[in-house]
This record gives sequence, C-alpha cells and structure tokens, in this order.
Amino acid sequence: QLQASGGGVVQTGGSLRLSCVASGSIFDSVRVPMAWYRQAPGKQRGLVASITDSGSTDYADSVKGRFTISRDGAKNTVSLQMNSLRPEDTAVYFCKALKIWGQGTQVTVSS
Repeated sequence: QLQASGGGVVQTGGSLRLSCVASGSIFDSVRVPMAWYRQAPGKQRGLVASITDSGSTDYADSVKGRFTISRDGAKNTVSLQMNSLRPEDTAVYFCKALKIWGQGTQVTVSS
C-alpha cells in the first residue's frame, strides 16, 4: 500500500513537502519507479514528477525548477519538495508505484 502525507494550505510563494511511503512485500524487496500525480477540480489527473528505480527524474513542464522529487533513503519512500507554490498548483496529489495509487493529499495554495 501507499501512504501519502504532507499536504496543507500555504500562501503563494510558499513551500510544502509531500511524502509517500510504499509498504508491502514487493516494496520491501525491490526498489521500484514511483511518481506523483495531481488532480485539480474539474481536471484530469496528470503527472507531476517521477523517479526511476535508479534515481532518474522527470517533471511536468509546469513544475520544472520549482518541484523536486527524491528518495528518502528507505527503499520505496519518496518525497516531493514543492517551492514557489502558485494557486494553480492547488490539487489533490497522489503518489503511484507500479499500478497502486495512494489515497491522495490536498494541497491548497492561496493567493
């Protein structure tokens, strides 16, 4: 299972750090690619950032230079550091590993 945390309310220009912990037999044995997605009201869920098992990263154009995805030492724990947040970053953020989705965490950026 995936457990996401770290959402909240922040003003424009602020920062938040999301964390996702993957647990279970397969996650405890091998490192897997993981990713963060987000879904704003009335919009489709889209990829925000991803990280491969070897640590290569990729980002949506809208967050490049502001967001950083990283592994936190443990085999399948990833974080998403979000800086210079904008109102358009407001969404529910989901982590994903293999075909499993986390429960989502709300990020609200006030103007």
